[in-house]
Parts: sequence; structure tokens; C-alpha cells
Amino acid sequence: MTSTSDMPDALIFGVYPGGITGDDTGGLATGPADDPERILDALRSLQSGERPFLVRGYLGFTDPDDPRTHVRTPERVERYAGEGRALDLVAQFQSRSGDVAGFTAFVRDLVRRHGHRAMTLQVTEEPNVAGNPTLDGYYPNIRRAVVEGVLAAKDEARRQGFDHLKIGFNTTPLFGPAAGFVASLVEEGGQAFADALDYVGLDFFPDVFMPVSPDRLHDTVTGLLALHRAERLTPAGIDPAVPLYITENGWPTGPGRTTEQQAWVVETIIRAVDGCRAAVNIGGYVHFALRDADSSVPGLFHRFGLMTDDYTQKPAFAAYRKLIAELGR
Repeated sequence: MTSTSDMPDALIFGVYPGGITGDDTGGLATGPADDPERILDALRSLQSGERPFLVRGYLGFTDPDDPRTHVRTPERVERYAGEGRALDLVAQFQSRSGDVAGFTAFVRDLVRRHGHRAMTLQVTEEPNVAGNPTLDGYYPNIRRAVVEGVLAAKDEARRQGFDHLKIGFNTTPLFGPAAGFVASLVEEGGQAFADALDYVGLDFFPDVFMPVSPDRLHDTVTGLLALHRAERLTPAGIDPAVPLYITENGWPTGPGRTTEQQAWVVETIIRAVDGCRAAVNIGGYVHFALRDADSSVPGLFHRFGLMTDDYTQKPAFAAYRKLIAELGR
């Protein structure tokens, strides 16, 4: 577990560089194929030299007889590691049969294959969200999958000598009946689970699915993060020394949502995150996403990119690059 002496003095930044996103119907938003060379060029530009930088990738576990294609986005994510970049891997639990044993074997294999080039391994994606098959909360035995997946990942990292590899899980903001989700995980996993956590992630998208007035955006972000720590994590038994990572955040362009607004939102949110970093203990921020899934489609889920789907920079790209150079570790 992270100690207070390990608390970083600045954020580590990152980005998801793939062209596939989930949508609210349980499907996938896709467009032109990824261009690895353009992705590498963009990552180098954002990174501002060889400072540490996270490259997020999603790898899904499904049942052997499941006809769905295994999620691996971006393809061969390992090619983007190096030059100071490390992988931020997400092991997704998408087993219709609720095969936790198979999932833990999958997680151990990810650690063995990628642990030397990864900085973080997130066990499951939004396990608190039910009703959408692109997210892990849809599948049976999800709480047990989180707990046993975290324990297996930590054990395998120790076996392999990957002391640098941080193990965690994430959620979306927890309100209403979901407010006790983290507490339910700690109850199921006990102190061993809490001690195995190196970070807890949060996917949040202010002013995307629920509107926030511009003059309230900064305070909305800082208030939500403070609440998440004080009322969701600490009472559940998560030590305040365990850092919170923003594992997905973005703001899509489209009709009524200009590229200039996107750049302003990116800067406002990141400065808010950085401003409460010490008080809330925030260790990292990963933007979703580098490029649009499909710039020709006006829907929210297709245009989250800092770039269009042909890798043309939007103003938010330069804004994010500037913030990384100014605020990054």
C-alpha cells in the first residue's frame, strides 16, 4: 500500500489513444482504424520530452465460447511504451458465466506479460455500473472479480519482482444506492484487499451527461473529488494515503459543443484537479481520448478526442500539452 511519504509532488498525466469507445446502448463507437505512427507522434508531442506519461489500454476477458470479439484497444498497446511512457492497463471482466477463476488467471498473465512496461493495472472497468454490457458491472460475480482480481494481480506482481506496478480498481461517482459500493468491496475482501490497493480510480465526465454551468465547473469538480474521498473511500476503509487517480475524463465536441469550449473545459477541470491534489491525494490524470472515434458522427460518444479521427489537432490538444508541461511530474 502507498504510504504518505510516497505521495507524489505533482500529477502524472496520460491518455487513451485508441479509436474505440463504448456508448450508452451497450455498443461500441468506432470509425477509421488507428494509425500507430500518428499515435506515436501525438504521444511524443503531449509528453513534453521523456517525462513519465501513461498510455491507457483496455483488454477484455470473456468466456471461451463467447462469440464477441475480445476487447483490445488500442491493438498492441505495448508498442506505445518506452521513451518515458508506461502502460496504464485495464483488465476488463466481461464473462457472461461469471468465471472469476478464469479472470484471475487472465490478470496474472497480464502482469507477467506486461508488468515490466506498465505503471498501473486497473482491475475491471466501472464495476459499479450495471445494465450496460460494455461495462463490467453488467456481469455476474463482479464484486468477487474485483476483489480476487486485485489480490491476484498484487500477488503476481510481487512474485515477478514488479515493485513499481500499481494495482487498483475504479468506479464512476457513487451516488444513491451505489454510494456503498466501495464499502461492499472492502467488506468482501477484508483487510487483505484494502492493503493490496495502490490506488483507486475514478471515471468522471462533468458537463457531459449532466449539464454544469461554466461558472460552477471548477467548484463542481473540486467538490465531487472531496466528497468521493471523504464520504466514499475513507469511510469504506480505504486509507487516505492510497491515491486517487482520474482514470477517464473528457468532454466531447459536436453540435453546440465547440472545439474552443472543449479546450476551456479541459483546462478548467485539470486545474481544478491539480488545485485539490494535495487535499484529496490525487496521483494521476488520464484523458479520454486522444482522437475521436468517428468525427463524422455527431453523437456524444464519437467525438471525445483531443484530435479528430484523422489526427488533426483540436485546440484542446495544445491546451493539454501545455498543462502537462506546467503541472506534470
